[in-house]
Amino acid sequence: MVFPKQVNTILLILFLFFFIYESKGASYSSGSHTVFIIKDLENIFYNGLISIVNLQLVPWANAYVNNTNNSISCQNGPEECKLNSLESCVLNLYPNVDTQYAVIVCLEFMAIDGRFNRWNDCLNQLDLPKQPILNCLKRGNGIELGKKYINETAQLYPPPSLLPWVVVNNEPIGNDYANVTYYVCKAYRGVAVPEACNLHLK
Repeated sequence: MVFPKQVNTILLILFLFFFIYESKGASYSSGSHTVFIIKDLENIFYNGLISIVNLQLVPWANAYVNNTNNSISCQNGPEECKLNSLESCVLNLYPNVDTQYAVIVCLEFMAIDGRFNRWNDCLNQLDLPKQPILNCLKRGNGIELGKKYINETAQLYPPPSLLPWVVVNNEPIGNDYANVTYYVCKAYRGVAVPEACNLHLK
């Protein structure tokens, strides 16, 4: 279902990453972070909340720029950097937030299954052309975009103390990110209140 955007919207910024670690030959995504992405965040697309939200996704939250050689290092190694680079290209090429979210969710499931190198399967499932993404990656645009995202994260005050780091109208909600619906509804000052807010603010 498509919900029309309201005039008064809440700025919801999500600083995220792909947490990759090895376990019995497979790679998995961090539990709480993944649950938030594929479950809690998904709710705003189905309960009408997306109509009052300007959702911005910011990858590379767990990375830093090595000033010695101007490269990017990720906390959990090169595979995490590859996924972040891929995500940067997706966010840049597809401005529609529904498309962005669909790709990211698919990539999360790929990471859980240890199939993160099969990212092109996500594009096939969503009927998205692969060549623009390949061009973005080959030209190093994902890395250059990553540096901008890393700089954006570095400007945060207070700095992120956990991930995902969720900011609602410039106010971080800390470890209560699973209740993002409550914070969005609390911040909303518009007239047409989504039904989800009536439920969460009672």
